[in-house]
Amino acid sequence: MDTIASFFSFITTPVSWVIVQFHSLYGAIFGPDTGWAWGLSIVSLVILIRICLIPLFVKQIKATRAMQTLQPEMKKIQERYKNDKQRQSEEMMKLYKETGTNPLSSCLPILAQSPFFFALYHVLNSIANNDTIGVINERLLASAQKAHIFGAPLASKFTDGSAEVEALGSSITDVRVVTAIMIILMSLSQFYTQRQLMTKNVDTTVKTPFMQQQKMLMYVFPVIFAVFGINFPVGVLVYWLTTNVWTMGQQMYVIHNNPTPGSKAQAAYLDRLYKHVTHHGKTRSRRERAIVKAIVAKGRDRNDYERKFVTGLGKAGLAPQTDGTVIKSDNAVTVEHEDGTTTTTAATPKRQQPKRQSKAQRQHGGAKPAGAGEETSSPSLSKSDESGDTKPGGSGSAGKQSAKSGNGSSRSRAQSGQRKGGPQRPKSPTKK
Repeated sequence: MDTIASFFSFITTPVSWVIVQFHSLYGAIFGPDTGWAWGLSIVSLVILIRICLIPLFVKQIKATRAMQTLQPEMKKIQERYKNDKQRQSEEMMKLYKETGTNPLSSCLPILAQSPFFFALYHVLNSIANNDTIGVINERLLASAQKAHIFGAPLASKFTDGSAEVEALGSSITDVRVVTAIMIILMSLSQFYTQRQLMTKNVDTTVKTPFMQQQKMLMYVFPVIFAVFGINFPVGVLVYWLTTNVWTMGQQMYVIHNNPTPGSKAQAAYLDRLYKHVTHHGKTRSRRERAIVKAIVAKGRDRNDYERKFVTGLGKAGLAPQTDGTVIKSDNAVTVEHEDGTTTTTAATPKRQQPKRQSKAQRQHGGAKPAGAGEETSSPSLSKSDESGDTKPGGSGSAGKQSAKSGNGSSRSRAQSGQRKGGPQRPKSPTKK
């Protein structure tokens, strides 16, 4: 470990200078020889480093999103070469190379802050060995050795013996209790951070080697921290516990506000966004418009959660647009076409059913019985042979023939709602 720390000795001077600057600030408040002054100096160092790494973290998020866009292609490769694992891995690597993505991009923040971690370890180890380093002179060295965090010296370790701990002005019980609690908290925070990533912010519909690596690291990293943590000084444990808490909070923020497509976190986010948009009737922030715009642009490549979101907006009378806004319409209908495009139109009103006609109206508008005149002024209350309206020259045989023709068309008149056997008898004339 000393060899690795010595390799990063070029950065020990900047790290020690930052610690001394923060110590001069907190020393004026809590006292120069207190554990609060030195402990808060280490915490401030972590915060400063992580703020500087925010651009790298944003790049990591973009690389992760690029990996998510490859999920459908990865799934096709898995299905095509499901019986040939070697060919499957080769095709995956080829896909990564063609698209310029890196499945190990999530390790960039850890790799970037590793020099600072080893430089801090080298600084604290030198304090424990009573050696000056960087800008820490003998006066600051003596002050750091007197600093205690909850009774444990800043440079003490879990594996230190009684003589070494007593030389730093503490007891071995205090050192081991404090270091054990910090190691447990450090391991638990690392496990929770990784588990939160795997259970909430991963698209579980596609299995990739990257996901298997993340699942393995979820169990391996806490064990590594627990094993190597017993050899870390208390100051390094403060550093690593602080950076784990920062990572956990940063990841919770990303999962809550910018979840991975297809994950459970996206389902929860779209549910919140749906309630917010339907309550206000519009997208109110740039981030909301960006999310809606991305969902609309996906077209037929939307996942189930995104389809449910678009359908829900349509049922609520809202329609998402290509620019991320939504339009409000009481009769808005959102249609998703086969090519993935989405159109929103006003729903056509329902066709009103025609009013049911009375029997007299159906009689006037229906077919005239055979042998009747061209125009009937009023409904007849008697049979046709007694009304006197038949054509002259008509005979009984003609009446019989007319009756036959009337019987021949009785089935069609019966189907249209008319009574069989000649002219109909209305209940009462209609009033217009």
